[in-house]
Amino acid sequence: MLMRRACHGLAHEAGILADNRRETLVRRCDKDDKKMTTSIEAAFSMFTTYLKAERGLASNTLESYGRDISGFMAMLQSEGKENVEDIGEDEIRQFLSSKIDDEEVKTRTVARYLVSIRQWMKFLVGDGIIETDPSEHIDMPKYLQNDPVYLTEREVDALLNAPDESTPEGLRDRAMIELLYATGLRVSELVGLGVRDVDLDSGCITAHGKGGKDRVIPMGEYANAWIRRYLDVSRPALMHDGDESAVLFTTRRGGGMTRQGFWKNLKRYALVAGIKKDLSPHKLRHTFATHLISHGADLLAVQEMLGHADISSTQIYTHVSRERMKAVFVACHPRQG
Repeated sequence: MLMRRACHGLAHEAGILADNRRETLVRRCDKDDKKMTTSIEAAFSMFTTYLKAERGLASNTLESYGRDISGFMAMLQSEGKENVEDIGEDEIRQFLSSKIDDEEVKTRTVARYLVSIRQWMKFLVGDGIIETDPSEHIDMPKYLQNDPVYLTEREVDALLNAPDESTPEGLRDRAMIELLYATGLRVSELVGLGVRDVDLDSGCITAHGKGGKDRVIPMGEYANAWIRRYLDVSRPALMHDGDESAVLFTTRRGGGMTRQGFWKNLKRYALVAGIKKDLSPHKLRHTFATHLISHGADLLAVQEMLGHADISSTQIYTHVSRERMKAVFVACHPRQG
């Protein structure tokens, strides 16, 4: 009886801490008064609280997690499963399979479902709510592993040489493309850089990433040299008299370069460079990661530079490792060639 009262007391207190959400913590005792269980809704409520309070994720990211996991929770509820202890590998596979069979659901979306569920399960294990992660051994099926589109090194050289460096705008754009390729920044991070975010002496920049999280990224000698040249020559020419903008990349109209403006310029330079691929700033981010890994970079280091919260987001770039292994096999195996 005392055990039951303690359990109900815990449920009541946790319900108050959950900011009066509909989900209430239901850590209850089973019939033998020994084992604690947690309702699925309560477990998800704790997960979203963790994402918001401790990881500081933006509201749209929290909503994305909610959308991704709500379908999985609905399936569990329809099967009469009420507690997180009822979630196993089979249940996760069943949910993913049902989505794969739905022709209106894109494979990328299904991959995102798995990533979201995996993050939830990892949290529950880390918080001691469940003992093992039921998603641990579920790999991305081959039909979900769409290799990212990226530029070859020759295409990158052509793109970098496309801007007219004799003009202030061309020199600025060359510096922006050099920096994007050297750091793998998101376009929002690139146009959001301030002059103070660049440390030419250390050769690093401070990127302001998702969820208000900053990260320091090395930019290499080439990007450093072009940024220095831009600051010395181009930026003063673009600035209006008396303009004291703290934004790194400016325009003649005043203020900073926009995402849309840079995207438009990049498309134009791709045409000049003869690149047939549908180029976007994000594909240059793919190119940065792909080239690093193809030259032997560690996946965890690439994850940190890209600002990925989870390694599963970075694993899409391991296609180059597979290609490298195939090349080694063809070159070295006695049964080849």
